[in-house]
Formats: sequence, structure tokens, C-alpha cells
Amino acid sequence: MQTTSTTFLKLITTLSISFLSLVFATKALAQNDSIRLDEVIIYGDRLEIPFSQSIRDIQIITKDEIDKIPATSLNGLLAYIGGIDIRQRGPFGGQADISIDGGSFEQTLVLLNGIPLVDDQTAHNMMNIPLPLVAIDHIEVLRGAAARVYGINALTGAINIVTKKEKHSSFEANLYGGSSFQSKEADDGNGIYGGGGLELFGQYGSEKHSQVLSFSQNLYNGQRYNTAQNNTRALYNGEYRINAKNSIQALAGYTKNKFGANGFYAAPGDINSEEIVKTALFNISSQHQLGRFTIKPGISDRYNEDDYRYFKDNLSTARSRHFMNTLMVELNTSAKTKVGDFGLGWSSRLGKINSSNIGQHRRNNHGINAEYKKTFGEKWLTQAGVYVNYNTDYGWQVYPGVDVAYLFYPSWKISASVGSGQRIPSFTDLYLNQLPGNIGNADIQPERAWNYETKLSYDKKDLHFQVSYFYRNISEFIDWVREDESFPYSPINSDKNNTHGFQTRLQQGFHIGGNHFLQYKIQYHYLHPQHLEYENLQSKYIFETLKHQLIAGIQYGYKNLSVQVENRLIKRELNKAYNLLDLRIAYQVGQFLVYTDITNLLNSKYNEVGAIPTAPRWFNFGVRVKM
Repeated sequence: MQTTSTTFLKLITTLSISFLSLVFATKALAQNDSIRLDEVIIYGDRLEIPFSQSIRDIQIITKDEIDKIPATSLNGLLAYIGGIDIRQRGPFGGQADISIDGGSFEQTLVLLNGIPLVDDQTAHNMMNIPLPLVAIDHIEVLRGAAARVYGINALTGAINIVTKKEKHSSFEANLYGGSSFQSKEADDGNGIYGGGGLELFGQYGSEKHSQVLSFSQNLYNGQRYNTAQNNTRALYNGEYRINAKNSIQALAGYTKNKFGANGFYAAPGDINSEEIVKTALFNISSQHQLGRFTIKPGISDRYNEDDYRYFKDNLSTARSRHFMNTLMVELNTSAKTKVGDFGLGWSSRLGKINSSNIGQHRRNNHGINAEYKKTFGEKWLTQAGVYVNYNTDYGWQVYPGVDVAYLFYPSWKISASVGSGQRIPSFTDLYLNQLPGNIGNADIQPERAWNYETKLSYDKKDLHFQVSYFYRNISEFIDWVREDESFPYSPINSDKNNTHGFQTRLQQGFHIGGNHFLQYKIQYHYLHPQHLEYENLQSKYIFETLKHQLIAGIQYGYKNLSVQVENRLIKRELNKAYNLLDLRIAYQVGQFLVYTDITNLLNSKYNEVGAIPTAPRWFNFGVRVKM
């Protein structure tokens, strides 16, 4: 009870500070060299609108913010974004599940340059992305049911990662290494736990084309017994501008992630397990301007291999191998007219799997989406759309949505959104045969959801404030349950899963006396799910749902020196609260940036997934060069 009271007091104090800061913020506001958010184009929106014209709850994380956060992996970076829940089984960019606003990891869609990274086997592999941090330009987070924009599996939101693509040449390298300075556990060799990585980014650009190559290699001996990791990522991203109205884009990536999986899926028997996940991604698309019309055809393919070895030293037993391929073809068009902006798109996704314990299966998905955006005068913004979907296993579905915003005062905006969405069961949900631990259920049906949200926001120069409330109603909710420890987990459809939540964000940066710069940000999310109560059944995932999430950060800069402090307070539904304090100190010397990170500074003991211990206090040192 004392822990709950202390947590509540901290939350109230932070919200009070947020409100007072908003009242007095404009007095200290000044221009600086950071990127103006209102100039950022939201590429995840089919109409590609400026951030200042967005109606939905969309958060932008700029490359300037990415550079300053004390993280060396995409998983670690996303953990600093309010409302996003990263549940890591392995650190250093290893296996992690991602969700938005209290949803499950299967209900969030991740995209790369607008390309859905769908894996029909399982969303456990969603974050196996061939992308080092140095190649990211910005990240777009869209909350709420987003089916009308992206189709199926964007039930609670979507995250679009946009890569760098500029009209000049550059080179960047990032070398880092670190350790917890803790001695290795028995039977795990000698020495201490540690490791490091290398990131390379090269860009050759001009007015006619842009060619980008990036590569990264991480190598760690783990943070406890059998958690070593070897991660390789490579990405090519190119654009050829034929003329002012026609261009061609190409993307190809590959990642191989090998890690010890001690306790990841079947503790305590899997203490000597290992997993190897390989992912290849390819996309080619083009853009053509024909009068008022913009036409964008594209084709992409994602191939994934998942090799899980329950006994890494004995591959003849308890080994699961999955081969998954998803081919997607799409055509999107948009037009700007006097009566508003129109968008129309078609996509087909062909998925197949060949697995040792799931079997061989195929299914196809075809969809058509339509969008309309209209501005009435200088105050009212409206956007509405619908997605019509056909799945070869589940037939026809329709997902409408509408957004309305009103600019009632300079820089102030109030908006409301209503949207629907669906999550198709994965092949793991349907057909997995992994006795005695887990077994699928071929009779489960897709999840269906309605999401309602209202938002008040203020955006001016470098001051950003937002407060919002949402309510989500999911029918046919898919949950993995069992009677007791002697039975396997199996998925069922529950009648309803309702969640409502409140979130606020405040961020501001300003100069103090010339060479001094200060920036702070506060993000708080409160989630209140309506728990499903089963008679004589145990739920697999409900214990890990977020309840409170408070993220506060402050950055101080003086000439070439930068200090970034980040604090995260996390309270899950049925677990104790924990606090994580991280620090990055960086100093610029010419083209070189020297930095040091200390993550989990207070050495907090906590779990993000089940009973898997996460990394202790970790010291990291790096050197980054930009030319």
C-alpha cells in the first residue's frame, strides 16, 4: 500500500509541474536550431500531410532527439516514448515485444518507410528490423485503431520508422562498448558480462538520386547465464529522381539475430535454449505526378526464418523451425482538388508458412482504402476514410473512421477521432503444436475493435503540449489461457476487452544566456483495462499490462557539452512499480562525438516479461564521427 501511495504522489506532483510549466513556458521560449515539427511530413499517412495539419494523435521523434537518448538499439530507443510498451526478453536489441496503450504485442503494426512489416507466424519477430539507429531520420507513432489507413493488425496503433534520405553525401560511424562489470555466473565461462557494437552509415546523394548503405554489428556475451547475443543488420535505401514528377525508390535489408534464450518462453526448463532469427526485406516502388494526381505503385517481400533450439547442444530434439514469407503488392493514389484531398489505395498480401510445429498454411488478404481530407476556412479540419478488406479465411470486413479538429485559438487545437480495426489470428494462434507448453486453437476468430479519442494540443515553435483521453472496445479478444500448470496454454476468444486511458505530453526547449540550452519533456500515461475474469483459468499476458507510465527527461547543453537525463517510472497491472534512471554525457570535438551512457543507474531489479530478469546497471562508452 505504501508503494502505491508513493507512486500516486509522484504522478500527481509531475502533473502539477506539467501544468505550471505550460502556464509560464511562453515567457522563456526562444528559437534554437532543432527541427520544427510543423515542417515534418507524416509519411505514414496515405495523404502525406504536414504535422501541423494532422488530426489524429501522432507523435514525432526527430533525429535530434534520437541522437541524444541513451540507447544503442531500436528497442531501447522506443522504450522512451510514452504509451509504447517494450517488453524485452533480451537486452542490446535482442528479442522484444512491442505494444501501444495497453494492447497486446499482436495488435500493433510496425512499418519501415510506410512498408508494413507483417509476420503471420507471430509478432514476436516484429522487431527483427534491418535498421541501425544511425540510419533513422524520424519515427512516427500513430495511436488508436488505424485499420482505415493500414488495413488489418493495426488495432491499437502503428509505428512508422522513416530512414534518412537527403540530397548530399555523408558518412557516419558509431563505435561503442560497455559492461555491467559483474562477474559471469557459474558454467558461463570466466570474466565479466559485456560487449559492444559498430554502426556504419554512408550516403551518396545529389539532386538526381540518393544512395544509402548502413550496417551494424552487435556482439555481447550476455547479462546473465545464456543470454549472449550476436546481431547483424544491413540496409540499402535508394531513390532515383527521373525528373520533377517521376521517381523510383528501392529498399533491401537483412538481419540475423542469434541469442541465448534462457527463460524466454518455457522457464525453467529452457535454461540452455537458443534462437536464431533471420529476416530479409525487399521493396521497390515509384511515384508519379499526373496533374493533380499522385500515383504510387509498389511491391515488397518479407522472408523470415525462426530456428528455436530448446537444447542448443542437442539439435535432434525439441527444435522448432519456421519459414515464413509475405508478398505484398499495392497501388496508392491521391489528388488535391478545390473540394478537398482524396486518397484511394489497393493492396494484396499473400502469406505462407512452412513450420515443424505449425505445419504448412497459406492465406491471402486483399483490401481497398479510401480517404478524404477537407479544411473548412482556417479553423476546421476533417478527415474520414474506410477500409474494405477480404481475407481468404475470414471473408469480408469493413473498417470506417473519422477525425475532426478545430483550431480555436492560435496554436491551440481540439480534436476527436473514431476508428475501427481488426487483428487476424496469427498462424501460431491457430495451429501451434508445442506440447506440453502451448497449443493453438483453429477455431478462434479475429479481434474487432472500436477506438474513441479526444485531444487538446498546443504547438508553437519549440513548445509542445498535449492531453488526451481514449476508450477502446475489443470484441472477440484473443487471450492465451490454461487451467493450471499441468495444462498447456491455448488461445480463446473472450467476449469483450475494454480499456480507457489518459495521457499527457509536455516538451519545451529554450536558450539561457546565449551558450546555455535547456530542454525538458514529461510524458504520463494512465491505463485502466477492464479485466476479463475466467473461472478456473489463468491468463498468460494480462499480468504484464501497463497501468502507469511516467517518462521525464531533461537535456542541458553548453557549447560542445550535452547532458541528457531520462527517468522512467513503470507500474504494470499486477506487478510492483519500478523506476529506471538513465544518463548520457556527450562532448563534441570537431567531427567526433564522445559519449558515455549509464543505464539503470539505480540498479533497479525488475521484470518486463514473466520472471525474466532484465539488465542491471550498465556502463557504455562510445565514439561517433560524422563527415
